[in-house]
Amino acid sequence: MASDLPPVVFDDDNPEWTEEDFARARPAAEVLPPEVLAAFAKPRPERDPTSENVVIRLDSIVLDKFRATGPDWQARINDALRAAADRFDFPSKDAA
Repeated sequence: MASDLPPVVFDDDNPEWTEEDFARARPAAEVLPPEVLAAFAKPRPERDPTSENVVIRLDSIVLDKFRATGPDWQARINDALRAAADRFDFPSKDAA
């Protein structure tokens, strides 16, 4: 009996898709121009499986400068920290 009721529409400009809508849908590559597809084809850099998520407090000026370099600024911070770590002879955890 509930199927006799019209679907609830929360947005008249963007109603919920019906089975017919899904049946008519086509892949983006078939309907969008190449320049639009190219805008979405930016692959994310591959994640280093040895990396860890951490919380670290950095000066806001440091963050501002790295963020100003654009996408993947976090990877550039990692590169800078790795280069700094390579320059210093840190004591081993086992040496304590």
